[in-house]
Amino acid sequence: MRDHPQGHLGDEDGPRTDIWTGRATNRVQWLLALAGAACMALGIELAVDSAWTSGAPLVMSVVGCIAAGLLVLFGTLAFVHVDLRLDRECLEVRCGHIGVPRRRIPLSHVAGADFTPQITPRHWGGWGYRWRPEKGTAVVVRRGEGIVLRLWDGHTFTITVDNAESAVHVIRERLRTITPGTAR
Repeated sequence: MRDHPQGHLGDEDGPRTDIWTGRATNRVQWLLALAGAACMALGIELAVDSAWTSGAPLVMSVVGCIAAGLLVLFGTLAFVHVDLRLDRECLEVRCGHIGVPRRRIPLSHVAGADFTPQITPRHWGGWGYRWRPEKGTAVVVRRGEGIVLRLWDGHTFTITVDNAESAVHVIRERLRTITPGTAR
């Protein structure tokens, strides 16, 4: 089996495979990553070329700039894109270039899937891996279409992904052959 780009199970003329893949990307996050890198550069510049004679303010400024820069840089790069991989047994979500955070949900834990045409970061309190008591958990990397999984334990999991309607059809098709609540 091989992965197919952007939410496909197989080519129009070729055989269908057991793996569906999808992805969503947010290029705006790169601008925020640049801001984090600039903050780190400022901290390094202060450490190298500072004319301050007092040590404590300089150290606090350098450490503060570098720490803030690292947090912004890695926090944004983790959510530049999300990859969704759906096979016969589970759905796996990976964020960013490292693939962390990652969530793997067995299809036996999924009660249903719904297509949502418009998910916005504003509804979830921003970009990233989100949790809201009244809404559930979500991975939101951009505004647009997505999938809402209803789990057997009563929770929901929302993912922004391109070609989400196709993913929902595949999930629903696979749920017909799975016994609810059994782990594979």
